[in-house]
Amino acid sequence: MSIKKSGLFSNLASDIPAGLVVFLVALPLCLGIALASEAPLFSGIIAGIIGGIVIGMASGSHLSVSGPAAGLATIVAASIEELGSFEAFTLAVVLAGIMQLTLGFLRAGIIGHYFPSAVIKGMLAGIGVLLILKQIPHALGDDQNYEGEEAFFQPDGENTFTEIILAVQNISNGALIISVISLGLLILWQQDFFKKLPFTKIIPGPLVVVLLGVVLNMTLFRGNNGLYLEDDHVVNLPILKGTEELGSLIRFPDFSFIGKWSVWVTAITIAIVASLETLLSLDAVDKLDPYKRIAPPNRELKAQGLGNLISGLIGGLPITAVIVRSSANVSSGAKSKFSAIFHGFLLLSSVLFFAKYLNLIPKASLAAILLLVGYKLMSPKLIKSMWNKGFSQFVPFVVTIVAIVATDLLKGIAIGIAVGVIFVMRTNMRQAITLKETSEDRSDFILKVNKDASFLNKASIRNKLRNLPNNSHVTIDLTNANFIDNDVIETIEDFRYTAELKNISLDFIGTEDMDVHEKMRELATV
Repeated sequence: MSIKKSGLFSNLASDIPAGLVVFLVALPLCLGIALASEAPLFSGIIAGIIGGIVIGMASGSHLSVSGPAAGLATIVAASIEELGSFEAFTLAVVLAGIMQLTLGFLRAGIIGHYFPSAVIKGMLAGIGVLLILKQIPHALGDDQNYEGEEAFFQPDGENTFTEIILAVQNISNGALIISVISLGLLILWQQDFFKKLPFTKIIPGPLVVVLLGVVLNMTLFRGNNGLYLEDDHVVNLPILKGTEELGSLIRFPDFSFIGKWSVWVTAITIAIVASLETLLSLDAVDKLDPYKRIAPPNRELKAQGLGNLISGLIGGLPITAVIVRSSANVSSGAKSKFSAIFHGFLLLSSVLFFAKYLNLIPKASLAAILLLVGYKLMSPKLIKSMWNKGFSQFVPFVVTIVAIVATDLLKGIAIGIAVGVIFVMRTNMRQAITLKETSEDRSDFILKVNKDASFLNKASIRNKLRNLPNNSHVTIDLTNANFIDNDVIETIEDFRYTAELKNISLDFIGTEDMDVHEKMRELATV
């Protein structure tokens, strides 16, 4: 597997079809997230356009795609209500963009390198499960909830699972037919024998699925009230009568709110949440990238800051790097960031010229595309590989998946990171101190300090020394110790006195013939 050239226009044969797929996925998501945010519908499209074109050009990531994020929808809705106007809120978005630019120049993106790998993979799998669960109702024709919803408990009082039950009880036959045919066609498009056909290299499967859905709905289903899909069951993009109307939809921030503390609190919240979600998504996309390229996180923060600055200035929602669109980009075969930029131009063109035709697309067709993306994210191969890595990797992986499904993306990741950090600390503590028997009669032991020993290792050392049998001998090996915390020193010193009561003889190696107490004190001050 190789990329022929690294130029922006060097991989158009792969990037254009991928950008088209990302556009089809992003269009309903931009509208749905704006609806969930209780913001003007057009603000979601603006954010999608800026995320594609501006951030796409400024970003150092080859495959990441940015736009409005469902994880921020609740924050946006609450902030608009608190601030009293959408124009005051967009001022907060502008300020958040400036803060992100500052974070980028301060090189705060290094935080992204410290997320546990098991949690990042759990995030990918969790989003895959979430996509499948959330798209099942849309595939069955239940389109009451907005596209891109991530929360377990929904605004209508239902939850992820009860929504599926309700959808099964009220199936739309037209949506079911379209989604089943679409999913079957997408699966066929993935088969090796089908990929060898010449036209599959030119025409992306998702485009065929969308066109087929439109044809089915407009010809075979039209006039049949039981099958025909309209209203909430199709894309609902605002139709502009001219470029003049486009100007009227752009809403500029109200700078008179600049001295209001709540605006600054909102800006700080958006900057922190958007930056964390971006860094997490960036790390996840790097793992999905078949070429294993590493995107520069500080440049990404600058790009996101620039995007949010411009989005806020023209009335758009906050922007982050988003894993659903990025995953669709990767799975569609994108090779460079041109696909993300191209999808941004498609969003802009759709508003200006093609809204009437795009509003013919059944949501069931788009649901089938996202169902396949979801399956690829939580593939059995990934789950098996995490299982093979052992308990310390598999548990944080599973906890992250369950937490994302049971709460939402941001809360689930936070829970996963907390569990991941606990397991990392647990593993490090186990590796730092080891106790090994050197005789069959349990009379000789060696306790090794393999690396730095902090106060976190005190309990482990104490328990290992406490359980030594009477009349035994133990050698404490400090050869590999670079640092020993004072708490650990005191624990070992205390044992030297209690060992006499149990008739345990004690030796040290790695002390270079110095007094043990002096050596350990020296190590503690390194």
